[in-house]
Amino acid sequence: MDTPLAIFAGRSNLALSRAIAEKYGTDLGEVTIKPFSDGELYVKYEQSIRGEDIFVVQSTPPPGNNIMELLLLLDAAKRASAKRVTAVIPYFGYARQDRKDQPRVSIASKLMANLLTEAGADRILTMDLHAAQIQGFFDIPVDHLYASRLFIDYFSDHPIKNLVVVAPDVGSLKMARAYAKRLGARLAFIDKRRPKQNVAEVMNIVGEVENKNVLIVDDLIDTAGTLTNAASALKDRGALNIIATCTHPILSGPAYQRIEDSPIDQLLVTDTVPLRKPSSKIKVLSVASIFAEAIQRIHTNDTISALFDD
Repeated sequence: MDTPLAIFAGRSNLALSRAIAEKYGTDLGEVTIKPFSDGELYVKYEQSIRGEDIFVVQSTPPPGNNIMELLLLLDAAKRASAKRVTAVIPYFGYARQDRKDQPRVSIASKLMANLLTEAGADRILTMDLHAAQIQGFFDIPVDHLYASRLFIDYFSDHPIKNLVVVAPDVGSLKMARAYAKRLGARLAFIDKRRPKQNVAEVMNIVGEVENKNVLIVDDLIDTAGTLTNAASALKDRGALNIIATCTHPILSGPAYQRIEDSPIDQLLVTDTVPLRKPSSKIKVLSVASIFAEAIQRIHTNDTISALFDD
């Protein structure tokens, strides 16, 4: 395209944003983000973006300032006459609230979609939505990437013998099946019920895991209750080495301690969300190259279906 491209970033994950720009072959654009004394945010682009193809990188985990920063960045870009504004959201927050499963609750992910569109986003680029149907909440194009490409490449280079891929719940079964197919492994899943939010109780393991090496796959880990309960149940059923993967390492509350105390040997995560602290059990793989390639393809109006590896 003849239209110039610029990549800007909010403050939620500057390390990933810089890595994406570096992989693309450019530097992050200059933008000022600062709070007033009362906490209200101020956003200003420090360079002209008139007529440019703008990509704004910002994950949106809590707190709400991350979301507000992104909305203000989109609004400012639109008002500065950018030709097209793409919100690059490696981790899309509030994706777990995608339906009205109880009376008198908000469908927060739909509200997020409305806010992003109203703020000025022309396109959304994200990765591993907790619920894929959230794409339908938007009336603008959504490009949905998958981290499975990164993890499968890793395990192809570091093969695990006698492997069973395990879905920690029914919602992860499709993802686990894709991993099992690509890695030539068997498949198992855990049937569980959740008494309340952030509390998981393992009920039954469906599949053979005794004397097998196990790979647990999921899209995000919050308090790590589901993951560590699953790992303990698998160990009780005779599993050997236990490795886990997740795209979005939220790791809130007791998550780190639970992982340290669990029989998990290694947890592979991506950098869509920065780790709160390091852990000897956690290894980070970067998604910067995937996002940089997607940005290149969007900018040149090429297909990015090759990146939709689920």
